Amino acid sequence: MKPLNTMIAAAVALTTLGLTPAMAEYKDEYRVSTVVPAPFPWGLAADKWAELTRERTDGRINLKIYPGVQLVQGDQTREFTALRQGVIDMAVGSTINWSPQITELNLFSLPFLMPDYAALDSLTQGPVGEAIFDAVRKKGAVPLAWAENGFREVTNSKRSIRTPADMEGLKLRVVGSPIYNDMFTALGANPTQMSWADAQPALTTGAVDGQENPLTIYSVLKMHELGQTHVTLWGYVADPLIFAVNPAVFDSFTPEDQQILQQAAVDAGVYGIEVARKGMTGGDQTLIDEIKGYGVDVVTLTPEERQQFVDATRGVYDQWKQKIGSDLVDQAEASVANR
Repeated sequence: MKPLNTMIAAAVALTTLGLTPAMAEYKDEYRVSTVVPAPFPWGLAADKWAELTRERTDGRINLKIYPGVQLVQGDQTREFTALRQGVIDMAVGSTINWSPQITELNLFSLPFLMPDYAALDSLTQGPVGEAIFDAVRKKGAVPLAWAENGFREVTNSKRSIRTPADMEGLKLRVVGSPIYNDMFTALGANPTQMSWADAQPALTTGAVDGQENPLTIYSVLKMHELGQTHVTLWGYVADPLIFAVNPAVFDSFTPEDQQILQQAAVDAGVYGIEVARKGMTGGDQTLIDEIKGYGVDVVTLTPEERQQFVDATRGVYDQWKQKIGSDLVDQAEASVANR
């Protein structure tokens, strides 16, 4: 045990420097995991979080972004476990990628639950979002705010997709969550789960025929150059993002800095959502216009065509409703209906 006079001297030194004991223990940097960097909306939201946090804490909390899930060797589905265990300090993570560890997050992957942005907002900004954050806390992380990766559309190199029959036999890269295997199998496709790092070369070589992702991903990566010359706009699921912190890291901050970190996440999330939706709802030059300009075949489903996909995946919806929790899904359905 340290002599009392030594402990007093240390406390005096901290006070002289204008530091509290908690502040003196802050790390030089906090590692933040993301899947993709700027200029993707996901990466822009993470960068904004780091920028606002640094400014508002006068440099006490410095966030360093590690894109490409490099802190977990590129395995997106390991990110939440690493966050919970303290291997990484913070993350801006996909609800899809974290769903293998937090079953409730599969809610956002229920096929055709959310027809528009208002429906998505009714979930993340209402009681359903609060319930989801409770589930994240119970699994061992501190959720702070929402951002957005966007509605996911399907692309391929073979043909236009207007009906489930058009998906028959297509080899499609899907994310590593079991519900996606179930959905695309139900539609007659041949789903292959792989990380995004592996997906890009697979598309280039033709090892897979297509993939599903938000149009912002398609646009930034110029996926028409990877052979993805057919795009179908079906908005079958959305991919909200969560700003989260390891509990031990969060507890190491003063209450004032905890509040600053959270508000910075909220503000960065608002910014990220704005960027993700920019060009998708109007304006002189939308993402859809841009993609069509590359000579890409862009299909917008009629309500009747879309309903065929809804019907084809209804069995998957019902099966996963039970896994996610009927009460939570019922609440989500009510929120969407009353949006």
